[in-house]
Amino acid sequence: MLSNYDKLIFEVSEVGRTGYRLPELDVECNIEEVIASEYLTKEELNFPEVSEFDVVRHYTNLSSKNYSLDQGIYPLGSCTMKYNPRINEDMAALNGFRNIHPMEDIEDVQGALRLMYELQKSLAEVAGMDHITLQPAAGAHGEYTGVSLIRAYHEKNGDTKRDKIIVPDSAHGTNPATAAMAGYKIVEIKSDKEGMVDLDALQAAVGDDTAGLMLTNPNTVGMSDKNIKDIVRIVHEAGGLCYYDGANLNAIMGHARPGDMGFDCVHYNLHKTMSTPHGGGGPGSGPVGCKEFLHEFLPVPVVSKKDDGTYFLDYDKKYTLGKVKDFYGHFAICVRAYTYILTMGRDGLKKASEVAVLNANYLQAILKEYYKLPLDRICKHEFVLAGLKGVMSEVNTLDIAKRILDKGFHAPTVYFPLIINEAIMIEPTETESKASLDAFANALIEIAKEAEEDPSILNEAPHNTPVSRPDETKAAKDTILVYVEPEK
Repeated sequence: MLSNYDKLIFEVSEVGRTGYRLPELDVECNIEEVIASEYLTKEELNFPEVSEFDVVRHYTNLSSKNYSLDQGIYPLGSCTMKYNPRINEDMAALNGFRNIHPMEDIEDVQGALRLMYELQKSLAEVAGMDHITLQPAAGAHGEYTGVSLIRAYHEKNGDTKRDKIIVPDSAHGTNPATAAMAGYKIVEIKSDKEGMVDLDALQAAVGDDTAGLMLTNPNTVGMSDKNIKDIVRIVHEAGGLCYYDGANLNAIMGHARPGDMGFDCVHYNLHKTMSTPHGGGGPGSGPVGCKEFLHEFLPVPVVSKKDDGTYFLDYDKKYTLGKVKDFYGHFAICVRAYTYILTMGRDGLKKASEVAVLNANYLQAILKEYYKLPLDRICKHEFVLAGLKGVMSEVNTLDIAKRILDKGFHAPTVYFPLIINEAIMIEPTETESKASLDAFANALIEIAKEAEEDPSILNEAPHNTPVSRPDETKAAKDTILVYVEPEK
């Protein structure tokens, strides 16, 4: 029998219970003068009737069922799920930031504008760019903005025949989707046996129809491409531009910069690299940086500084894309990112990437004794396994991921990148301690031994979660988004 706190909030409801009482209306008001009649209903609203205590217990119980970084490691490859320092939250909650409004007079929000201006400068320095827009709302939105800069550049030059974007086969799925949304055709480039861009294939693909290349370095298999300068040169010689996907920037902060590699524009994931909330804890933020020759296409406004030291919203971009988001981006996320950068400092950001790489290599060295490692060499911030050694005919990667849940950990990214069969992609980040890494590694070692001794343990996992193995295809296609009271 289910307890009250394993039920839906509607199932806890009892007629007559009240969690909150509004004061009696003490002014005369004709509701139809305030709200148009077509938006009003005469029907009784089907809200659950619960006490305040019921509500508190219900949602506290729900929150405890959700795994989070506050509970343990979140080793999603390609996602940089790292700890969000509480000082970031404290700064975003300051009254002058929390209660600010984007329509306030410029003279009254100089502190906020200064923060945005200095964040732009810091991000430009981190990636070797000249100009920044903070408008994009998340990583994929940043990609779209960056690719739109490339499109605007070619259109201004009358080079409209350039209708193709080159994307490696190891790219994040958002890259080809973004390029397609921006109106481009996609040209996929195969990786070589080392997981790098195949230079011969790239040379054969470029031409006078090449608008640009979308690439991240280190790449999705966790390796820095040793040919990055040649890759950029080949694209530039063909007249295309190079876009850097900043999803893996956490691996190189303070050590290498996309601008120095030759990239023309880049997006940052503040909700990854700069430790701001990620996913359901968002919203995200995907600022875009560019080189000087692209700045005239940036979305407006950007925050600029006058000679007298005051800040203003600069709309003076001759060939601007216009706005890509209302107002100026997700300001509270910018506050968190700026706090992180100030807290860490130049040396701290550099140290963060060093430890992220160290942690990944530590886990890789332990786990390769039990799991297949298709690219057995020093990695950067993440690495990709290819299932268990010896028993993959009976146990697949999904079985392993489901069994990890029984061990009390969130599963890593699985079946991505697509170029590695039975992929298990792990990124521990720099915020995990050696004890945390050891606990996670030991769980994966236990799973490897269970697979040898009794594969059915994995085949039937998870065993101790509220839901075992739902039909994920059915759940995606046949969603139930509203509560329907069961027939009595």
